[in-house]
Amino acid sequence: MSSRRHTGFGIDRRTFLGTGAVAAAGLFAGGASLAFGQDMRLTSVGGTVLTRHGRVRGLLKDGVHQFWGVPYGASTAGANRFMPPQKPTAWTGVRDAFQVGQRSPQAPGAGEPSPVVLAMNRLVEEGEDCLNLAVFTPGLDNRTRPVMVWMHGGGFAAGSGEYLMYDGTNLAKKEDVVVVSVNHRLNLFGFLHLADLGGDKWARSTNVGAQDLVATLEWVRDNIEQFGGDPGNVTIFGQSGGGGKTTTIMATPSAEGLFHRCVAQSGSALRGVPATNATEATERYLAKLGIRADQLDRLQQLSVQQIQDAFYSEPRIQQLGGGPVIDGTIIPRHQWDPSAPSFSANVPLMAGSTETENGWVGPPPFDLSDADMASRFARLAGNDAAKGQSLLELYKRLHPTKRNQMLWLTAEADNSRRWNAQTLNRLKAEQGGAPAYLYFFNWHSPVHDNRMGAYHTLDIPFVFYNVDVCASMTGASQYRYQLAHVMSAAWASFARTGNPNHADMPNWPAFNASTYPTMVFGEQVKVVNDPNKEERLALAGLRAGQTEA
Repeated sequence: MSSRRHTGFGIDRRTFLGTGAVAAAGLFAGGASLAFGQDMRLTSVGGTVLTRHGRVRGLLKDGVHQFWGVPYGASTAGANRFMPPQKPTAWTGVRDAFQVGQRSPQAPGAGEPSPVVLAMNRLVEEGEDCLNLAVFTPGLDNRTRPVMVWMHGGGFAAGSGEYLMYDGTNLAKKEDVVVVSVNHRLNLFGFLHLADLGGDKWARSTNVGAQDLVATLEWVRDNIEQFGGDPGNVTIFGQSGGGGKTTTIMATPSAEGLFHRCVAQSGSALRGVPATNATEATERYLAKLGIRADQLDRLQQLSVQQIQDAFYSEPRIQQLGGGPVIDGTIIPRHQWDPSAPSFSANVPLMAGSTETENGWVGPPPFDLSDADMASRFARLAGNDAAKGQSLLELYKRLHPTKRNQMLWLTAEADNSRRWNAQTLNRLKAEQGGAPAYLYFFNWHSPVHDNRMGAYHTLDIPFVFYNVDVCASMTGASQYRYQLAHVMSAAWASFARTGNPNHADMPNWPAFNASTYPTMVFGEQVKVVNDPNKEERLALAGLRAGQTEA
């Protein structure tokens, strides 16, 4: 084990459980209010860094400098709405980066389907001044640490970078890396396609949420060295919608050279919305507002509420503001169809999934009836009852100890997020420019009476070494620390070298389409070749049959 890691597995638990009162009474005596959900216990005033736009002063917690709400772009309100991101206005003096910044306006009622994950949501203030990020660094020095830029989940519609489980303090300290977590424009504010309607002024008014992410990486290139990071060694990583963002940025020409590794956890964006479809949807949206194509400036004069009311009112407009548009310029072609994107051919990829992804919906029922199982497996088979029954029998034979609910969640995940992770690895391997690494997370959480299994988002606390912060998600077993050490060290090793291997885990070979080597993170950490081969081939046969039909 390298000298930068602790003996055995992980950080002393007292780091997380200390009850001392370092209430920053002196720090906030001037009357600064705390952002809702911000935990500033055990913090003190940290160091000051000179960025391209001005000085920022952060907090210091457990030896890690935290900078919250640092602007990488100007407000997106008014004349900047639906436009490419602009640089922030420079400031004089020292800006205190003590509080979380705004998050993009959210979809109404957007949130997590599971209470144990909802507990991680800081419920940050929404607004259009949302182009901000947080930085976590072990030292404000001239070290060249790997930089890990986190892109949050929530699809392209919701979420923010300040969830408690995304806090980069523990990962930065344990693995000597710099962690950056970012906010950007979402839903209609990030993905309304105006480029084909408004002439030259609006020619780049498309995929502005993706353009925000590129602006983040430009900020990292220009500033991260002052935070102890290496701008020549940047990893983008994300889960769920964040995986969709990382795989989209891999296909974005303007991001080329700004990142050097990529991780997609339980998420991918293989295809986008065709520009013609997006334009037609935009025209229908404008009709709702009573705005003509030659009056697009009026969009910048409406309130956020007016924009949202028209967007979310019934009847909803399909393919409007839901994510990346294949506009021909910002995103020139479908991200991963029919092949891996050329702009990131030399970027190593790590991608994987969890065993029972949709176990986070609910919590789900403890079990399902045989009739429910027959109906659900028929859906997987294109509503063919006989083929569905055959698929169900295959799963029962291969997983004889799983109860119905867990069997269904496994099959559903095999056919969706696991399938996509395998597809990413296969396409990357076919490209041949850089290695890909496939993983599978199958550690089951005990929470909610073992109803959820290895559910969507559960890998995040292990990657960030935040299993105590996320006890609502993980429970309290001692093994969590061992697994969290192995996974956080693998992610950091990948960020450091493009290879996830380290001394405390079995050798993880690069993916190849002949044997599908898969690193399994669970009660055992081990490599298995093509662990769901029979299920995968059966699902592939059903997909082929549905395509032919």
